[in-house]
Amino acid sequence: AELNETSEALVLKLEIPGIDAKDLDIQVTSKSVSITGERKTKEETETNGHTRSEFRYGRFHRIVPLPVRVVNDRTQADYKDGILTLTLPKAEDDKQKTYKVELT
Repeated sequence: AELNETSEALVLKLEIPGIDAKDLDIQVTSKSVSITGERKTKEETETNGHTRSEFRYGRFHRIVPLPVRVVNDRTQADYKDGILTLTLPKAEDDKQKTYKVELT
């Protein structure tokens, strides 16, 4: 997992190869992201009349705590080539604000 922060949003990238988008369940709260999925892969090869079969399967669940509050109902998701990218807009009061400090 890779979490980057900009002034407006958090960008979370997760590598989840070999899983269809329909097999992912993503839930976002103001403080965390929960990702659950199930891998179901079957690979068969046939050589000289012998069949070799390989299965990979299993469930996973990951919760990623967020360093600032986000507006969960404005989350944008993209899933391409096994990379899930979530853009999570920061809550207005948690955006980094710059204050000028006056020296006297």
